Amino acid sequence: MPPAMQTEEVEFYSDGVRLRGLLRVPDAPSPGPMPALVHGPGWLGLADSKSYARWHQGFTVAGYAVLAFNYRGFGGSDGERGWVNPDWQLQDILNAVTYLETRPEVDRRRIGAYGMGGTGGGNAILAAAVDDRIRCVAAQSVVADGGDWLKRMRREYEWVEYRRRVEEDRRRCVLEGRGELVDPRLDLMVATPERKALDPKKDVDSRIAPEFHLRSADAIMRYRPIDVVHRIAPRALLITSVVDDVVTPEDHATALYERAGAPKKLIRQSDTSHYRSYTENYPVVLPQIVDWYDRYLRYSSIESEEVVPTEERAYLEPSHDAALAGKQHGLQP
Repeated sequence: MPPAMQTEEVEFYSDGVRLRGLLRVPDAPSPGPMPALVHGPGWLGLADSKSYARWHQGFTVAGYAVLAFNYRGFGGSDGERGWVNPDWQLQDILNAVTYLETRPEVDRRRIGAYGMGGTGGGNAILAAAVDDRIRCVAAQSVVADGGDWLKRMRREYEWVEYRRRVEEDRRRCVLEGRGELVDPRLDLMVATPERKALDPKKDVDSRIAPEFHLRSADAIMRYRPIDVVHRIAPRALLITSVVDDVVTPEDHATALYERAGAPKKLIRQSDTSHYRSYTENYPVVLPQIVDWYDRYLRYSSIESEEVVPTEERAYLEPSHDAALAGKQHGLQP
């Protein structure tokens, strides 16, 4: 049986809105304040998603606390439903960092960010770029440019029509105070065949509002972690990508890596897919992320900003040794 982790339901406020989440800590007592990771969910994700739990468990086994919370309007958090607004989500992450600073079991000098998938990974990068309390980042399968991300889901004529529709909705909201409500899996992000087949978020999908404001697309089109990723250095950034990823294009991760300052690391994964990579490659990717946090968060100097400006790339292919690697680190799913 994998080691257990303790989970506490918590709540805090962000711009006056009450947010709820989970604080997960190692089952074994810590001799002192521990390093901690803040995790804002990815696209239409919730803090208690089963897909996140295995990663949280791996981090707690390694000695990290993890605060996973629901953005305003999602899950048990208060706030108006039906919006994907990265500006609000960024503020929620920053306030989650402040909440972690109030916890006695957390070393407030050693707080990192973790993000998984699309806007989840991009949000972790944005938060670290604007707040130097976040000392280390690991982001899996990221979005660098929201407008480009939405465009690639559509054929050219569909994109032209979509832009027209969003512009009309923008004007309607200004003149009438109301806008179009849409299916977020069809009219915001377009679900891929893999998502429909694997249903990777079936444990949370039923708890997500069925209709979202089309106006959310305006906010997503302004979403550009690529513009600020350079601000993270000299704090550390690790990014993962998947070759031929049709959900979050691989070149988004590559562009972020190229523009970021050191220390930085890019992990490319082949012969898998966006959703499958989170499970198939867990035993080999998790130890690399933990090693990154150990180097630049747990054991790095707090008093000095001096770090070794390393630039690393790793290329992962499926291996029969993957399960063994996970067992050796005590991090199997």
